Amino acid sequence: MDTWYERLSMLDSLFLDLEERTAHMHVGGVAIFEGPPPPYRDFLNLVEARLEHVPRYRQRVMFVPLKQGRPVWVDETQFDLEYHVRHTALPVPGGEAELKKLAGRLFSQALDRDKPLWEMWLVEGLGEGRFAIISKTHHAMIDGVSGVDLATILMDSEPASSPPPAPSAWAPRKAPPVSQLLVKSVKEQVTHPLRMVREALEPNSEAVKLFGQIFSGLKPLLEVVSMGRAPESPLNVPIGPHRRFEMVELSLAEVKEVRSALGGTVNDVILATVAGGLRTWLTDRGSPPAADLRALVPVSVRTEDQRGTFGNQVSAVFCPLPVTEANPIERLRKVRESMKGLKENGHAIGAHALSRLGDFAPPTLVARAARLQAVTRMFNVVVTNVPGPQFPLFLLGKRMQWCFPLVPLAAQQAIGIALLSYDGRIGVGLIGDADAARDLAAFAGALRGALNELKTSGLRPRAAGSVDAARSP
Repeated sequence: MDTWYERLSMLDSLFLDLEERTAHMHVGGVAIFEGPPPPYRDFLNLVEARLEHVPRYRQRVMFVPLKQGRPVWVDETQFDLEYHVRHTALPVPGGEAELKKLAGRLFSQALDRDKPLWEMWLVEGLGEGRFAIISKTHHAMIDGVSGVDLATILMDSEPASSPPPAPSAWAPRKAPPVSQLLVKSVKEQVTHPLRMVREALEPNSEAVKLFGQIFSGLKPLLEVVSMGRAPESPLNVPIGPHRRFEMVELSLAEVKEVRSALGGTVNDVILATVAGGLRTWLTDRGSPPAADLRALVPVSVRTEDQRGTFGNQVSAVFCPLPVTEANPIERLRKVRESMKGLKENGHAIGAHALSRLGDFAPPTLVARAARLQAVTRMFNVVVTNVPGPQFPLFLLGKRMQWCFPLVPLAAQQAIGIALLSYDGRIGVGLIGDADAARDLAAFAGALRGALNELKTSGLRPRAAGSVDAARSP
């Protein structure tokens, strides 16, 4: 019988290397649904029926001996759906406070690397006759934009009126012997760079295109390196393995109202809201910001024909967060100008192309580079904003009200901010270290206040020429 495996990309492998005892690299979220929960067995049947559309969820990571190659995906021969899809209930009174505590505990636990890297929890007992789904998936499997596509596989755009069809037959493919994997990995390390060099001599080859992208990305890379370390901040301290989770509800209509009044994009308004919230939160803590912070903002480079595919097709830009600016309109202007400059300079695309250089680097060198990021600290906080569907979704006939996403915390990162727009609403998931971010709930309130401050400032008449509020697309 033939063996099968699929090599992790450099970026996917990097997320495994970044993970350590106190820094879990899973993404996920908390989704809240109207109505009583479906029977657990019905939920299992739905997941099983649709797993054929997400084959990665039946695969596990296999590591190459002596780290002589990037890990590979292989089929899990002992796949147990009930291990991955679990059932629990909130304690009385079953409010959102209990749900957030449960989410914090679940997000504090690393995924088992000997099994497929995902878990999903059906949570009963949420107040107002509702239920929730808590999910987590290792970042090596999926990025944010791809995650929205995969989540819709379990969802329907209309309430389902019939049970899911019977699942298709599935048989795991045989994994290669460890010795064979080692030999092939060493051979690939030697032959891949040589093959790329040979192809580079052929006009219009993929190698020529790649090298062109890499060279075009050198300038933005040097500009990123020249920024140096991100400023010192209470957000950047040693963290432990335990987490707190907060859920913030924002109105997409209000964000668009601010955009129309003050200019910029939806993402600009969100980043300005984050800057205002951080300014208030840090000041109320007794640590008013002495310098502007730097946010890492993931940017999808997934093309339309790659939507729904696995693995990470994501790059990032480093955006200044003007937390020292007291004027909310001026904060938005500064964010807008910064993001406009980053887009024009092609930073995100350059960084994505340069990540392909990992295909030429030994895996041990890439792993050490991953560890180095915790020391160099190029950013203070991650802010990710994922556009979701602007129409309601249903799970076994039950409408999803909200979805609050999760972004992982890297070493020395006390909080992370993830946003998902869905059906006219924005769900904000805040993850924080259990000790360094004990007052994470106060930051949730500060975010709401910062958006309201922008909204009221945009409605107030301003003197002509006082602030440039020119609109951008």
